[in-house]
Amino acid sequence: MAHSNKQRRQAVILKILIGLTIVIAMGSLLLVIVQVLMRGIPHLNGDIFDPTWTTENQSMMPAIWNTLLLILITLVLTIPVGVATAIYTVEYAKPGSRFVAISRLMTETLQGIPSIIFGLFGMIFFVNTIGWGNAIISGALTMWFMTLPLVIRSTEEALMAVPMSLREASYGLGATKLRTTFQVVLPAAAMGIFSGIILTIGRIVGETAALIYTAGSMAQYASPMLNGRTLAIHMYLLQTEGIHKDQAYATAVILLIVVLAINGLSTMIQNAYKKKETGNDD
Repeated sequence: MAHSNKQRRQAVILKILIGLTIVIAMGSLLLVIVQVLMRGIPHLNGDIFDPTWTTENQSMMPAIWNTLLLILITLVLTIPVGVATAIYTVEYAKPGSRFVAISRLMTETLQGIPSIIFGLFGMIFFVNTIGWGNAIISGALTMWFMTLPLVIRSTEEALMAVPMSLREASYGLGATKLRTTFQVVLPAAAMGIFSGIILTIGRIVGETAALIYTAGSMAQYASPMLNGRTLAIHMYLLQTEGIHKDQAYATAVILLIVVLAINGLSTMIQNAYKKKETGNDD
C-alpha cells in the first residue's frame, strides 16, 4: 500500500513537471509572437509593399522576390538528389551496408554544423574561388548543402514507414523492384516526403547567417547571378542599421506569418499522413 501511494505521488509530481514545461515552452513562444506583432503591426503600411525599393520606404518586395527565387533554385537542386539518395539507402542498399552507414553519419554531421560555417564555405568556394561573387546562385548552392540532409532524412523516414506488405504484394503480382518503388512505395510515402520539403522551405526562409556571406545584401530584384537580399536578411539589416527599426519589425511580422504558415502546413500534412497510415478517415 505504501509503495502504491509512493508511485501515485511520483506520477503526480511528474505530471506537474511536464505541465510546467509545457507552460514555459508555450509561454515563451507566445511572448515572442506577441512582442513581434505588437511592435510590427502598427507599421504595416503600403510603403513597405511598394514595388520599387527606396531609402525612404524600405520596401520588402525585392526581398520577397529574391526569397522565392532562392527557394525555387534550392529545391530544384535539393529534391532530386535528396530523394534519390534516400531511395537508394532504403530500397536498394544491402542491410548493414557500410556505404549507408557512412552516408547517414555524414548526413547527421552536416545537420549539426552551424549555418555560419556553411556561409564561410560558400563565400570561400562559390563567391571567391569559382568567382560568382555574391549572388542568388551562390546562396542557393550553399543552402543546398544545408538542406540536403533534411530532405534525405525525412524521405528515408517516409519510405521506412511504408508497410513491407505493400512491397510484397507488388512483388507477388509480378512487379519489378523499380516499378514497385516508383508506383507503390513513393506514392505511399508522398505526404511524408512533401512534409520534409515544407520544412526545408521554412529553413530557407528563415536563414540569415549563411546567406549574408553568399547571396548578398543588395535591395534589388535579383536574377540567379545577381546580388540580392532575402526577407530574413532584409529584416536583419534594417535592425542592425538602427535607422529603420519600425520597418524591421513590420518585416518580422511578415516573416513570422510565413514561418508559422509553413509549420502549420507541415503539421497538417503529417496528420493527414498518419490518418492515411492508420486507415482512420474520421
